[in-house]
Amino acid sequence: MTEYKSIAATDFKSDTVTTPTPSMLQAMLTATHGDDVYKEDKTTNDLQVRVAEMCGKPAGLFVVSGTMGNQICLRAHLHQPPHSILCDYRAHVYTHEAGGLATLSQAMVTPVHPRNKIYLTAEDIEDYLILGDDIHTAPTRVISLENTLGGTIMPIEEIAKISTLARQHGIKMHLDGARLWNAAAETGISLSEYGKYFDTMSLCISKGLGAPVGTVIVGEPDVIQTANWFRKQAGGGIRQAGLLAAAADVAITETFPKLKITHEVTKKLASELEEMGLTFQIPVQTNFIFLDLMKAGIDPAVLIEEGNKLGITIAGARIAIHYQTSTAAIEKLKLAVKKSLEIAKQRHANGTNGVKKPEGSLAYAVYDKIVVDH
Repeated sequence: MTEYKSIAATDFKSDTVTTPTPSMLQAMLTATHGDDVYKEDKTTNDLQVRVAEMCGKPAGLFVVSGTMGNQICLRAHLHQPPHSILCDYRAHVYTHEAGGLATLSQAMVTPVHPRNKIYLTAEDIEDYLILGDDIHTAPTRVISLENTLGGTIMPIEEIAKISTLARQHGIKMHLDGARLWNAAAETGISLSEYGKYFDTMSLCISKGLGAPVGTVIVGEPDVIQTANWFRKQAGGGIRQAGLLAAAADVAITETFPKLKITHEVTKKLASELEEMGLTFQIPVQTNFIFLDLMKAGIDPAVLIEEGNKLGITIAGARIAIHYQTSTAAIEKLKLAVKKSLEIAKQRHANGTNGVKKPEGSLAYAVYDKIVVDH
């Protein structure tokens, strides 16, 4: 990992903490200043075209966040209720977007548990599709997938099967691809190959790529035009958007090629934690580690406190690595985990091994109840 002087270097709670680099800030100084609401900003238009072409789509739209991108894409696919959206029960669109599907799209949600505990399959989905004209139901109109989810990669072969199933029934496909960059970097599968199976995709640029703000959604021109309408309605029209788009463009160029290295660092750390006796709630495939603190008997409040003592930020069970994470911080993380394990063993020996959820914290919840944030 390249040592980077950033407040993000010692923060393990999310890859959203990444900060803009000098080259991103420099690009902002030379960005165009057109009004993007009127589609007059060249820097923003160029970014939208670039990401759309990378995904094999004819149109793109720059929006302020992954949540906005998902919500306006899904809303653009839906027309007259009753209708429903099918997704993984842990999906961000369902669990962490402030009830947007209900309030913005008037949609029911069909949350599905994958039998393999990691990713949805076509068989999982087929069992829960709502088809036909039974007036007691809300028919499935969109299948929304997430890749990566908790750092795990959905196999493209399974995505292809799900897409085929959806097409057979006239159901739209949306991808929450906030971290599709990571999936593409790890597998070598292009964004455009993934794009073949979806009607719309939302790709965040402010997480592991490190831009200060922004997501680009892609799809057919008519859908993107409708999404633009909903972006405006939600107060998401940005006047001089070029300032943000310029930083996002640099982030794609500079950071996308570095993601594979970040994954290697994450897997090495996971291996070292495993040697300490830790286990994981889900496989470590990209840049996230979900520790099984309950199995280890570690109180997350203790782990957080031990991290604070060493000058690093830990949110608990979830460890996020990004390209600005410092080597020194990783060494301190291992020390914090080691100390927390020692305390857990001591408490167990003394018969006081109960763990307590920190007030107002997500740290103690198991992966089933926590998803990565946008």
